[in-house]
Amino acid sequence: MRQTVGHYAITGTLGEGGMGVVYSARDERLGRTVAIKMIRASVNDPAARDRLYREARSAASLNHPAICQLYEIGEADGELFLAMELLQGESLASRLTRGPMSLGEAVSTTLGVLTGIEALHRQGLVHRDLKPSNIFLTPHGVKLLDFGLATSTSDPSPTAATAVRLTEPGTVVGTPHYAAPEQLQGGEVDTRTDLFATGAVLYEMLTGKPPFGGSSPMEVFHAILYDQPPVLTGGPAVSALDRVVHRALAKKPTERYQTVETMAQDLRQALAFGDTGSGASARALTRLIVLPFRVLRQDPETDFLAFSLADALTSSLSGLQSLVVRSSAAASRFTADAPDLKVIATETEVDLVLLGTILRAGPQLRVSTQLVDATGATVVWSHTAQVPVGDLFSLQDDLASRIVESLSLPLTARERRMLKQDVPSSSAVYEMFLRANEMSRDARQWRPALELYEHCLTDDPHYAPAWAGAGRMHRMIAKYVEGESYERQHRAESALKRALELNPDLSSAENVLAHLEVDLGRAEESMVRLLRRAKDRAADPDLYAGLTHACRYCGLMSASLAATEQARRLDPRIRTSGAHTHFMLGDYEKSLNFQPEGIPYMTNLTLVMLGRNAEALEDLKRIDTGIVSRLVFFTESLCRLIEGRTEQALESLRRLTTIPDPEGRWYVARTMAYLGAKDEALSLLGSVVEEGFYCLPAFTRDPWLDSVRGTPEFADIVRRAEARHRQALISFLNADGDRILGVAHPV
Repeated sequence: MRQTVGHYAITGTLGEGGMGVVYSARDERLGRTVAIKMIRASVNDPAARDRLYREARSAASLNHPAICQLYEIGEADGELFLAMELLQGESLASRLTRGPMSLGEAVSTTLGVLTGIEALHRQGLVHRDLKPSNIFLTPHGVKLLDFGLATSTSDPSPTAATAVRLTEPGTVVGTPHYAAPEQLQGGEVDTRTDLFATGAVLYEMLTGKPPFGGSSPMEVFHAILYDQPPVLTGGPAVSALDRVVHRALAKKPTERYQTVETMAQDLRQALAFGDTGSGASARALTRLIVLPFRVLRQDPETDFLAFSLADALTSSLSGLQSLVVRSSAAASRFTADAPDLKVIATETEVDLVLLGTILRAGPQLRVSTQLVDATGATVVWSHTAQVPVGDLFSLQDDLASRIVESLSLPLTARERRMLKQDVPSSSAVYEMFLRANEMSRDARQWRPALELYEHCLTDDPHYAPAWAGAGRMHRMIAKYVEGESYERQHRAESALKRALELNPDLSSAENVLAHLEVDLGRAEESMVRLLRRAKDRAADPDLYAGLTHACRYCGLMSASLAATEQARRLDPRIRTSGAHTHFMLGDYEKSLNFQPEGIPYMTNLTLVMLGRNAEALEDLKRIDTGIVSRLVFFTESLCRLIEGRTEQALESLRRLTTIPDPEGRWYVARTMAYLGAKDEALSLLGSVVEEGFYCLPAFTRDPWLDSVRGTPEFADIVRRAEARHRQALISFLNADGDRILGVAHPV
């Protein structure tokens, strides 16, 4: 160890890194203790000198409690050094070796980091290298260190383009886990770049792991550019912090926090939800997708198992607090003989993939499965079972148990009961159920699927999943097939309620019932039901998709958007009705870019609102609506409207005035008003409010309602909608909706 550096007497070694070594020392002239940072390069190395002087200039321009103070830059024995404030405490990196922080500690530390970032940004500087080792925890607060990569926001030099240190092409030095996408791609950096790094550090403080993993720098880079970090769960405060983290870590700078203060305000709001002490914790959820099984030899009697067995596994595992299972619809896109795990991991953002093959040999089925780490393509476990063709349920039950045990998932008593609850009375019942599930995927097979579910219930009236399947088919037929009556909706409700009587934890029934209640005019009741469920089922994306729907009907637009954000963080491919929420807020660009629909009526209606009529008309004429006949009239009316055929458009709309969904009838009414059928529009709008759609922005902001806006009838409709909206807001707050969704202002 050195003895002296200039007039500083070395007293110990504090740390060592890739670029230099840091000593503790005593300033013999001023009689104070300092830290001395040496650089591992010759004084004649231009790059090394430039880095050190840049760090010195950046640090010297700042005098702030959250910034480590620089005293001097000098040379000793042909080497450059910095003399700076000697800090008491430890680095955040050192602290994290002992495990995650409590929520309160993590938020307090992050607020300290933001204070330092704000001081930098006031000087026109971007740190560009925020990470736990550059954040120091002192008894008096947070200090930011290491400004060797700091740059002016107006610095045009090529070296200012990236915070990842490259010694030569393809070689990365340092830790890349905290670099924003624009840094990795050589783009411009600004305040939002540091906020990305702050979000990554906050995630690590809460979970003990960086948000973007990988076994090599290139894998980390890929994760930063294309993947989303796992969702955090653990209570209202965690939900609020999860939203903060995911906004800070948005890939596009325009979608992140735009200022330090905005992020700080959301962090303070998260603390207001409580649950931030040492007993609070955040957990990163494991994300799993069960791919359709591959049939090794075609067999008409068992081919249906390829999808339906995977679907049954998905359903049995959904609803677990510590596991997010991607939907069967998302999994069905990956049916290749040799699926590309990297592509699956990227597109579905999962950690684990379950692969399987099925081979029938006489009366036996040979089923081989592998649970694979999607990022590293390593096998977690593999299993081969040979069971009689008639013993499918025991196979599904065994696979579900193996997955849970291999992942060491922390199950509650409710979850253990849930996994063992729905046992069919016979193998024949279970086979019929699986066949019905397969058929229900195709709208042309809805009625045969319903008949098969009902056959299941004839043989086993206590099998809850079959009641749920029958209820779902009744609802889909009632809503989308012309000529169906409200009576079928009530048959759907009876079936779904019977399913929940038999199994109160059956999420498939709960989520369909929530949507049905909204259609039946009971949006407030549905919203409260789902909020209560969310308290013990925070990892269910379908639940949040339902809340997106119910909250919008009640006019709670911020709550609706928060619910759809949570649903999409849990499952990026889930279909929610968030596009409608953006539409009713007048955010047409956001509605258009939200996500594709199966029948893209909303997409083309939004194009019309943006004045892109020709584009919409071209797309509408390509749509094949098939058996879903009511959607034919929606698309047909829009085509005729664009073409200027007003009477024909109204003719199509009149066939939709009995659609069993008040929001759907609102779309009909607004179009009628736009086409000049004011009396019909006002009559329909009045019934819409009475029958459960009282989304105030939909009435007060929509430009197509301008023709009726000045009438006494419309003013009365708005007053009635406002009264119901206020009552729904009270119910939302009483059900802790603000805490569950992490929104302070649900409206």
